[in-house]
Amino acid sequence: MVADAPSAAVERTAIKKVSVRLVPFVALMFFVNYLDRTAVSFAEPNGMGQDLALTAAQFGFASGIFFLGYIVLEVPSNMALHRFGARRWLARIMVTWGIVSLLFTWVDSTGQLYTLRFLLGVAEAGFFPGAILFLSQWVPSRHRTKILGLFYLAQPLTTVLGAPLAGWLIGHHGLFGLEGWRVMFLFVSVPAILLGVIAWFYLIDKPADAKWLTPAERDWLTDELAAENAQKTGHDDKHAKGDLKKAFTNGRVWVLAMVYFGFVYGLYALAFFLPTIIDGFQEQYDTTFSVMDKAWITAIPYLPAAVVLFFWTRHATKHGTRVWHVAGPAVVGGVTIPLALYMGSPTATVAVITVTACSIFAALPVFWSVPSRFLTGAAAAAGIALINTAGNVAGFASSYITGWLKDWTGAYYVPLYLVGFFMLLSAVLMIWLSARGGTAEPATAAENKPMEALR
Repeated sequence: MVADAPSAAVERTAIKKVSVRLVPFVALMFFVNYLDRTAVSFAEPNGMGQDLALTAAQFGFASGIFFLGYIVLEVPSNMALHRFGARRWLARIMVTWGIVSLLFTWVDSTGQLYTLRFLLGVAEAGFFPGAILFLSQWVPSRHRTKILGLFYLAQPLTTVLGAPLAGWLIGHHGLFGLEGWRVMFLFVSVPAILLGVIAWFYLIDKPADAKWLTPAERDWLTDELAAENAQKTGHDDKHAKGDLKKAFTNGRVWVLAMVYFGFVYGLYALAFFLPTIIDGFQEQYDTTFSVMDKAWITAIPYLPAAVVLFFWTRHATKHGTRVWHVAGPAVVGGVTIPLALYMGSPTATVAVITVTACSIFAALPVFWSVPSRFLTGAAAAAGIALINTAGNVAGFASSYITGWLKDWTGAYYVPLYLVGFFMLLSAVLMIWLSARGGTAEPATAAENKPMEALR
């Protein structure tokens, strides 16, 4: 159905205001979240590993145990967000994780490191799926890929900006009598606490309460989202959404969880071990890098990844999301990540890893537009959290298994082949789900153009 001109103008201005007012702030929260989560990867090759006498397996376990803490409370946390509202719950999450992150400044043993990483996961539980759910509740389905793409830019940009920032902070060895890596933990933690306080006053739970929207824009968003949710509820009685049980017994949710597992397995294998791999270039290629050199090299794959993510999600929004928007990058990433092992120089290795990073980040925001196509209400909160829980299982598995296999085999060949396998499996599962009609996009009350299925 073609929208009339006044309706189209209201739609355009409403979506623009949401994009400007909410997305940058929630993306900034995600930026700080991901930086705090992965700060350990910058600390390990720059003093922490030596000071705490960490093996690769111990570092992998310390990196991964975060996800066990996250898993424990993820679904309950997202249900609490649905009950109490995103403003209160996301603010609470940020303040508590900032406090726990701050304590890493004084970690003194492997046991303390394990404990704090676990508690950091508990404190952060529910942030990412909560942010996805929050943004999904502000825009209709046809705008969701674009909005989530803008939000997801924060993740690769965290490394683009965060790696040099971490390197700069680590370079301030001796500040306050602290080692450089402890200085880094101190200064990357405080912004989380401050943003949490600001979020309490800045965020708004739903369009109906947004005073920065005109009455026409509030009415359009409220009516459009209500009509879309009603259509999803009535589309298929088997998948009627309104309670927790429906999300946990929905086969599509479990398949999407397995798809997401493969992507996140690759994402965190790169996030936690790329700085260590780059540090190993010095011995492998008989060269020397300063702390800032290693930081800038770590950042290289993520800037092109941010650019590809932006244009990939724009293409999916403009032309209709198709299965190859998710499965295609999974295939490219699955092939390139083990290929990087056979390059003959640091430049060639980083170039291939850049292709892998582009593949992972291009697919993820498009992937996250799928669950809210058939989930709403409490079931959306539970389903999105369940899918993200699978990602956190992958985060733990990839971190620990990559480190353990590296210690066992003496190289990264076997662990990175395993990463490639899981990403290829994600592509196969996404194609299979689409062939069964499991990713169809719902119709809405005021479409500018017909919606297309993910096929």
